[in-house]
Amino acid sequence: MFASLSSKLTGAFDKLRRKGLLTEADIDAAMREVRIALLEADVALPVVKSFVASLKEKALGAEVVKSVSPAQMVIKLTQDHLAELLGAEHNALNLNVPPPAVILMCGLQGSGKTTTTAKLAKRLKERQHKKTLVASLDVYRPAAQLQLEQAAQAAGVPSLPVMPGEQPLAIAQRALKEARLSGYDVLILDTAGRLHIDEALMEELRQIKALAQPAESLLVADALTGQDAVNIAQAFTQQIGITGIVLTRLDGDARGGAALSMRQITGQPIKFAGVGEKLDALEEFHPQRIAGRILDMGDVVSLVEKASQMVSQDEAEAMAARMQKGQFDLDDLLDHLRKIRKMGGVSGMLSLLPGIGKMQAQLKDAKIDESMISRQEAIILSMTPRERKFPKLLNASRRIRIAKGAGVTVPEVNRLMKQFQQMEDMMKKMRKLGGAKGLMRGGLKNMLPMG
Repeated sequence: MFASLSSKLTGAFDKLRRKGLLTEADIDAAMREVRIALLEADVALPVVKSFVASLKEKALGAEVVKSVSPAQMVIKLTQDHLAELLGAEHNALNLNVPPPAVILMCGLQGSGKTTTTAKLAKRLKERQHKKTLVASLDVYRPAAQLQLEQAAQAAGVPSLPVMPGEQPLAIAQRALKEARLSGYDVLILDTAGRLHIDEALMEELRQIKALAQPAESLLVADALTGQDAVNIAQAFTQQIGITGIVLTRLDGDARGGAALSMRQITGQPIKFAGVGEKLDALEEFHPQRIAGRILDMGDVVSLVEKASQMVSQDEAEAMAARMQKGQFDLDDLLDHLRKIRKMGGVSGMLSLLPGIGKMQAQLKDAKIDESMISRQEAIILSMTPRERKFPKLLNASRRIRIAKGAGVTVPEVNRLMKQFQQMEDMMKKMRKLGGAKGLMRGGLKNMLPMG
């Protein structure tokens, strides 16, 4: 996400960091680099012109805070400006209406509406504990209604039963009645994909909106379509009146120009971003955090949020107590590996850390193998419960058996056991230092296996 833009902007600012005092010529040169980076990222030309002019004005007029270098000040101004361009702050869904709160999903065919509908329903159910019903109004695309039914089933949310031959307005009416009678908090209507120039289908959408009176009308747009996505968003805003945007496939767009242009041109906030095919790969769109990622400042808040979803406070405290007592075993390691995979794997976690953009070449050379986690899981699952609890039982013959059972080599089993041994050693050092407080007194180096 934004990899190309991030690389060019951080490169431009690296040149500024090497200068003690910035002149107007330095800022002009940096602004030229910013302009080129934005244009190459497929940001709309009017947005680029406005952004660079405003940023330059602020950079030249900014009073440098004590202890902050002029270059850091320019970078901070750029981050704030990017966040403002993306929408300043996160706009949450407006569900503060008498139930059922209706969410109308619209957009072009193939933009990912049906999958996004299921993702959003799952999110509302699990994160906000909303009783949610989904209904497909797409009677034009073959098997579209069946697709939503199956996606909803996978997400663990109910879908409106399909009645053959029923037309979109009638489906919407039946869905509203069912949602009211059955006490649903939220009803999500998945409409058919349509071109903004297809007047008949746009009129149908207007009628559905008039009938359903949605609390939110979300446009689902594919980030990979670049400026076309922006033009489509503008047309839907003018003709239908959307209240927010969901950008899909944002994980596959290294440029990110659509996201940077969308808010300013349509005047509507980006509320969610689709970042993968799985049903939990839908993230809230936080402009300040995204601006931090673009400038290679990381997004530690999102990383912590992901971690907190995987581990409850009680689980974390119980695990900490076990570790302090030296009760860490291979079942605990298996649990850790599964949580890392759910958080997007090693690469997904690293992408949220500050400064990682500058390490892309090293990471590429390191050849991080995401399948390693799956192989390590297989190794642990090939052990008996007793072997997982008492790893010292694993002699050479047992390791050969485990390698065959997991479909890996014996050296891989040995590597995993070496990692486990290093973790055990860390726990022992932590215990000798008096737990977490002792660890802080002794310094982090005392916790590392190599000292």
